[in-house]
Amino acid sequence: MNEIKNNAENKKSSAFIPQKAGGGLGVVRLSSMEIKVLGTGCAKCKSLEKATREAIAEAGINATVTKVEDIVEIMNYGIMTTPALVINDKVVVKGRVPSKDEIKKLING
Repeated sequence: MNEIKNNAENKKSSAFIPQKAGGGLGVVRLSSMEIKVLGTGCAKCKSLEKATREAIAEAGINATVTKVEDIVEIMNYGIMTTPALVINDKVVVKGRVPSKDEIKKLING
């Protein structure tokens, strides 16, 4: 039996999957990855958001993607050139649009 729980406040989801361990059933939590696309709405920022969503879908990754356009929040990440990609609160790309393959590697790495 699989159960998906949603936390609407944080827009995250977690899956709980029963696993047979030592003769009984245990519960393994698969956490959701949090990804943010930082950008004010320019063409490159939109391109990065699209490529990120496509990479996640193709890789079958459980992730929440948020588009951040507020300049103050963007600057809080130390970003002066957009677009930028943040995975689990760590800036991994800034000032350029990586390929979908590169995004997949960043997500999996």
